[in-house]
Amino acid sequence: MPVLNGKELRIVGFLCNWCSYGGADTAGVGRFTQPTDLRIVRVPCSGRIDPLFIAKALLNGADGVLVSGCHPRDCHYAQGNFYARRRLEVMKRFLPVLGIDPARFEYTWVSASEGQRWQKVVTTFTERIHSLGPAPRHEETEMPAAFKKETAAARGLPAARAGASSLEELKSAIKGELAGLDFVIGWQKGFDPLHHTPLFMRSPEDVDKLVWSPLNTQNPATYLASLKGKKVGVVVKGCDSRSVVELLQEKLIERDSVKVFSMPCSGVVDLAKVRNALEAKGASPGRITAVEENGNSIGVTVDGESYSFPLAEVAADKCSRCQYPNALLSDHFIGEAAPVVSGANADDPDLAMLDSMSLAERMAFWRYHMDRCIRCHACRNACPLCVCRDHCIGQSREPHWISQEHSLTEKLMFQVVHATHLAGRCTECGECERACPMGIPILALKRQMNRAIFELFDYRAGCDPQAVPPLLSFLEEEKKIHEGGL
Repeated sequence: MPVLNGKELRIVGFLCNWCSYGGADTAGVGRFTQPTDLRIVRVPCSGRIDPLFIAKALLNGADGVLVSGCHPRDCHYAQGNFYARRRLEVMKRFLPVLGIDPARFEYTWVSASEGQRWQKVVTTFTERIHSLGPAPRHEETEMPAAFKKETAAARGLPAARAGASSLEELKSAIKGELAGLDFVIGWQKGFDPLHHTPLFMRSPEDVDKLVWSPLNTQNPATYLASLKGKKVGVVVKGCDSRSVVELLQEKLIERDSVKVFSMPCSGVVDLAKVRNALEAKGASPGRITAVEENGNSIGVTVDGESYSFPLAEVAADKCSRCQYPNALLSDHFIGEAAPVVSGANADDPDLAMLDSMSLAERMAFWRYHMDRCIRCHACRNACPLCVCRDHCIGQSREPHWISQEHSLTEKLMFQVVHATHLAGRCTECGECERACPMGIPILALKRQMNRAIFELFDYRAGCDPQAVPPLLSFLEEEKKIHEGGL
């Protein structure tokens, strides 16, 4: 019978087969009194517990989730719980950005002989969940009328400008390598003056179409993983080069098969900011006839009337905090390296805004934004590190993790899958958010995950081709992860 008074709550427990499940069985054989709220799922090893198990349970109605495995240095599979410890700690730090109280999730260690310890663990955790009460649901939060989009404080942009001579030098370098490559990926003028589009250069005439400007918003590294077996070149900005480095780290591309060309970057514009600025002045963004870069500003002509906007005001938020205006990896770097902007490590406005909110307000925030999601998967398709699109768990029917139901939970779960699969991998190029037709600030989820990774392991993705991502490694004695559990 329950130890606790009142209605049972929904608590899910993931227990490893060899230790914790045995410990629970020992407690049962010893007739130790336990709460009956817990529903146990037995798994082969704590290392087989995907952090998505926790997220899915909490998003789909669980009031609490408990994970328990073998004690560190006593795993049946030697290392499984070391990997689990890192993944579970990162997920615990990720939950608050969704509006979920991290106290509703706990992981611990119980051996097969520790029946009394298991009784204490399950009782302590169940009492904690009862003190918190039934978990609030995203669908049950009050729908806000709107959320004001915060903008980054103007801290300046990298002091780099690529003149005509630098561009010509870049074109010459590409032409010099073109004979040994299938093609080189860069940018060209697009369907209207405000848009530049990817350019696949196969001939010197194609190279002459190459442009370098703040309108080069796309990340050309997105194409690389799909070009195995080809020798290609790619023109990158500093942030794009981090994606190239990460692809090399994961052996998704071969270094000998890729030639990297770059120049110092002074930032790119956020086209949504330009459109909003034009609308604020009563101009129609759909009738732009010319765009011109004028030093630290960008000039836009609409129906014969010109408007000028400081580049710092219409630049993408990622540019105001950029620490990588220069490519971290290149075969041909043209121009003088740009200095890093001071204060560039500050959080983006969306993440800062979420930090200032209560858990209930964050739930309302995501309800508002996920309600607008149309499930087009543009965020995933634009991501340079999402390389398993043909086998994406977000669309798989075996296992059937996410249904096609047009519900807030299913849409938010897809974004959690995306963020979790990019844990320790996301280079914050911003392609997911740039590609979103609904303007949903989904980069905040990846940045929260990256922040947890940096705080725990002092690691940034895409900076060192020889580094091992932290979730693919472990230390027996972790410096910033408490080992004891409950």
